[in-house]
Parts: sequence; C-alpha cells; structure tokens
Amino acid sequence: MKLKTRKAAAKRVKKKKTHFARKQAYTGHLLRRKTTKQLRTLNQPAQIHDSDFNRFSRMLPYA
Repeated sequence: MKLKTRKAAAKRVKKKKTHFARKQAYTGHLLRRKTTKQLRTLNQPAQIHDSDFNRFSRMLPYA
C-alpha cells in the first residue's frame, strides 16, 4: 500500500542530503523596521530542529 505525503509539510520544507531546509520566519511584513543585517540573515535557509527530523521523515515518505 502506498504511503501518503503530508502536503502541508511538503510545501514548507525541502529534503537535503542530511537535513530538511525551511524558510525563516518573520519575513512576511514589517520589514522596514528590521536592519539590513537582520534581513540578510532572514534570507538564508534554516534547518528544522534535530528533534523534528524523524517526524518530518514520516510525513514525507518519498522525499
């Protein structure tokens, strides 16, 4: 029987070689008051926490 992919999780993370990559939070609006350094840092991809790795692996069985 085929396993189902959790589409909400699939839209938010991408599987890399050793981790899952996600976008940073706090980038939707109110960006004028953030410093250039903050915006540059927020532009970098982040990783999901190690404790969530197994959970995302189960949600995305074919990633």
